[in-house]
Amino acid sequence: MPLNNLKVKLFADGADMSTIIELYRNPLIKGFTTNPTLMRKAGIQEYKGFALEVLSAVPDRPISFEVFADEFPEMHRQAREIASWGENVYVKIPITNTRGESSAELVSDLSKDGVKVNVTAMMTLEQVDQILAALTQVDSAPSYLSIFAGRIADTGRDPEPIIQETVNRIKSHPKIELIWASPREILNVWQADRCGCHIITATGDVLKKMALAGKDLNTYSLETVKMFHDDARAAGYSF
Repeated sequence: MPLNNLKVKLFADGADMSTIIELYRNPLIKGFTTNPTLMRKAGIQEYKGFALEVLSAVPDRPISFEVFADEFPEMHRQAREIASWGENVYVKIPITNTRGESSAELVSDLSKDGVKVNVTAMMTLEQVDQILAALTQVDSAPSYLSIFAGRIADTGRDPEPIIQETVNRIKSHPKIELIWASPREILNVWQADRCGCHIITATGDVLKKMALAGKDLNTYSLETVKMFHDDARAAGYSF
């Protein structure tokens, strides 16, 4: 399972500045994404200041920052502001607002104006078709579609058929790239690659497991047995 043979691009997902700087030194990391939830978890209080700090540290790889308004006119204003921060910036637009109203028209308007969008929180092929119609009606800017495959899997559904079908539907649109978002395990990296998905995002917890890629299973089994034994001894269990 050599990582160098993968065609899928690996993006780091998070909001910890020191981790971002560290991962920027890793040539396997081809881009970065974040969102308001990750930023809040990391203790970020000043949105623009954080974003500009990230862009100063990462000037030459794609970075996605998300709008946080719920009304489409304000989303539009925020998106234009975020896009002005750098040429490598993609603006995350949620597939709907909190009332379930489609953002397709907003996506179309922004893309037509040259804003690179990353349409996020997508989970269905119907949503894919809505956004494709919005993006392909205009001479659109480069864009990403983020399908939350991990959350689809959390519901007991296999995300691979949705990812594969989306890959098929965007083949004739070279400016659109598909992101396998919210992975839960590093196996998802190879699944995304097998599907022909362009990009997969990964949080720090998933990225730490990349060191296990291709590990000998007999060795891993023995290490696991030793872990159980050592923990039992450390706990002082007896009967």
